[in-house]
Amino acid sequence: MRVIPLPVANPGPFTGAGNWTYLVPGVRPLLVDAGVGKAGHLDALAAAAPAGPALVVVTHAHPDHVSGAPALADRWPEASFNKIPWTGRDLLEIRWQPVRDGTRFETGEGELEVVHTLGHAPDHVVLWHAASRTVFGADLLQLGNTVAIPASNGGDLSAYLRSLKRVQSLEPARVLPAHGPVIEDPMVLIDRYLVHRRHREVQILTALESKLDTVDAVADRIYTGLTPVLGPLAKESVLAHLVKLEQDGLARREGSRWVLVT
Repeated sequence: MRVIPLPVANPGPFTGAGNWTYLVPGVRPLLVDAGVGKAGHLDALAAAAPAGPALVVVTHAHPDHVSGAPALADRWPEASFNKIPWTGRDLLEIRWQPVRDGTRFETGEGELEVVHTLGHAPDHVVLWHAASRTVFGADLLQLGNTVAIPASNGGDLSAYLRSLKRVQSLEPARVLPAHGPVIEDPMVLIDRYLVHRRHREVQILTALESKLDTVDAVADRIYTGLTPVLGPLAKESVLAHLVKLEQDGLARREGSRWVLVT
């Protein structure tokens, strides 16, 4: 399928080299994710689709994916903005068209189907192009890093693992992620992700067995040598695993402490 990748140019500690948005050309061009409103991104989009996108599908409401929507709407007021609702997080100045799992969009390259892949965020989706077995993967996968699960801000590790397995069941040939290069062997990468999460869970269980009973203590044991800016992400990862252990009946909270269920 024809896809035009458009860099958002927002590098940083949490975005790496920056986000990608993807334009599917045609009579009604479709843009996957809204960027952050930078002029260079808007100009590149205008060069690729002079009349602008007819459809903008935002994969989730994290700022690096959605905050450019007002700038897009100002430049192309006829564009339709689409996403799964996240009450309290969706930008109020945008008139969102709600979508759900299974919603389909017709494009110049064929049909794209919304697959609700909650976990990284409750509203997170990927788009599936069955004809080419391509996934527009948003923040589900990326090469070289695992994906953050912000447990204190809508993240859910159990749901994320289910989402990985659901996408794996589609047997995609490639994934176009929001961060990093195209993933040409996503089945192998998903397996690695699942193995990594099982390994991390064992580490956290071992830490609890050693009487390390707070998020900070467990994170300090497992994550060493991190820069200060990445410390909060490490703690969110630990919290996500602890919440999953609680859901599985293997751990419980006692105030700010976590203990194994015996």
